[in-house]
Amino acid sequence: MALPLYDSQPARRVPWVTYLLVAANVVVFLITPMSNFATWYGEGHVRECRTAHFTFEYGAVPKELTTGDQKPLPPDVVDECGPADFGKAPWTSAFSSMFLHSGALHLLSNLVALFVVGMGVEDRLGRWRYLLSYLFFGLVAVYGYAFTSPGSTVPLVGASGAIAGVMGAYVILNPRGRVVSWVPPVIVMRLPVWVVLGYWFVLQWLSLGDDESNVAYVAHIYGFVAGVGFAILARRAGPARRIAALSRG
Repeated sequence: MALPLYDSQPARRVPWVTYLLVAANVVVFLITPMSNFATWYGEGHVRECRTAHFTFEYGAVPKELTTGDQKPLPPDVVDECGPADFGKAPWTSAFSSMFLHSGALHLLSNLVALFVVGMGVEDRLGRWRYLLSYLFFGLVAVYGYAFTSPGSTVPLVGASGAIAGVMGAYVILNPRGRVVSWVPPVIVMRLPVWVVLGYWFVLQWLSLGDDESNVAYVAHIYGFVAGVGFAILARRAGPARRIAALSRG
């Protein structure tokens, strides 16, 4: 498996939005009970229960998103940790869940991927369009997952759906690009982007039937497809705007 390290094509502008997204994800993680840094949540069983309550409060629960109503905590969580006193508008969790991560490794893997592909996509879309598209990809991934599993009460957290959308956009916006990747055990090489990201997408698809995994592969697929579709429209809109500007001139 090839691990992408960085995009070999230099950006024409400083990718401030990508840096901001990376920083926001890190800061949010450090102040959540999932981080060992946040000692104010307590230790042991107390911390585990606060983590569970926090995840249900800010994570995206499919059954809540598809019905639009907050649901009671699952009986096993109540038996283990007691009830939680919080009010929740389910649609807001579709946004907040994008900035939550279950652990440091989960965070690191997502941010490496974002850093590799985000700069190139931001460079081609522009800062504001890139930021809005990132959030859009994340929403498509979250709601796609929710409507695929409408009865699930397991919270979805992580930026991987939005980042998958950025990956899909990168393939279309920079199809001839190359990504410097580490191929275990010790080989570093420049691989075509369609090889690295295409392999990643196929791996997500083949993993859909893995019932023992806690990874929301279907959310990754929804995000990636949304990114591909958005980038195709963006590429078509670019020449159309240039033609219109010439005709007005």
